[in-house]
Amino acid sequence: MPEMPEVQGLAQFLASKLTPVKGAPARVRDVQLGSFAVLKTAEVPLATISSMTFTDVDRRGKFLILSLEGVHLVMHLARAGWLRWSDSIPDTALRPGKGPIALRLRCAEPEGYGFDLTEAGTKKSAAAYLVRDVAEVPGLSRLGPEALDVGLETFLEMLHGHRSQIKGLLRDQSFIAGIGNAYSDEILHAARLSPFALATNLGEEQLATLHTAMHSVLGTAITAAAGKPAKELKDAKRREMKVHGRTGQECPVCGDTVREVSFADSALQYCPTCQTGGKPLADRRTSKFLK
Repeated sequence: MPEMPEVQGLAQFLASKLTPVKGAPARVRDVQLGSFAVLKTAEVPLATISSMTFTDVDRRGKFLILSLEGVHLVMHLARAGWLRWSDSIPDTALRPGKGPIALRLRCAEPEGYGFDLTEAGTKKSAAAYLVRDVAEVPGLSRLGPEALDVGLETFLEMLHGHRSQIKGLLRDQSFIAGIGNAYSDEILHAARLSPFALATNLGEEQLATLHTAMHSVLGTAITAAAGKPAKELKDAKRREMKVHGRTGQECPVCGDTVREVSFADSALQYCPTCQTGGKPLADRRTSKFLK
């Protein structure tokens, strides 16, 4: 799932193409839907943006925001979505329901520029919104503060009294925006904390370490993504991972074997030596250690 660092990388890449510092901004030719379900709004027709120029490209949490002349195309890539850029986008009509392309945007100037919003798999969760005010996008309006904007004092106040598992809190977009399954694994590994630790049981020193880890892991990931074209961002993310997606491999910090806890539709990875006192967690939906 693309998370804040990758979406930030996408925003920077798209800005360089659609709203360059030098040169005229790109102008839209048309937008096509390959999946009618991807478009979650109807008040502003897609045809509205034909001939409009881009004015800005931004990010909020995991949302990508493309601003034009008074309207905003907001996209959320969900679990398996991605944005595929082309300097020579195909000049062919999409066949709705056929293939992985959910949305295609083509530019008239520069001619050939454009991108496809794609989504792999059968579970389609990627979403696009065309709105006059970004506050109209439900998920965006519910977001908590950006992770890198949260200072230590605010972080301590936010966590005070919370009885939730710390991994779940890091992933809760209404609590802190931008962190998903992968980077929560990485942050907790860097902080040497169990994913099942309860926030209320963590001391101030542990929370300060967690805050430092959050800023360090995300900052490193953003640096790794900066300046890379869209097609390279996924690989850049994988290269930075220490435990996430590395089940059965050696922990680069201590050499122990990275373990996994599987759930119905996701999994987390962690290092027992670094995070749980050497005890492997039960691979089931409980937070108890294996006996």
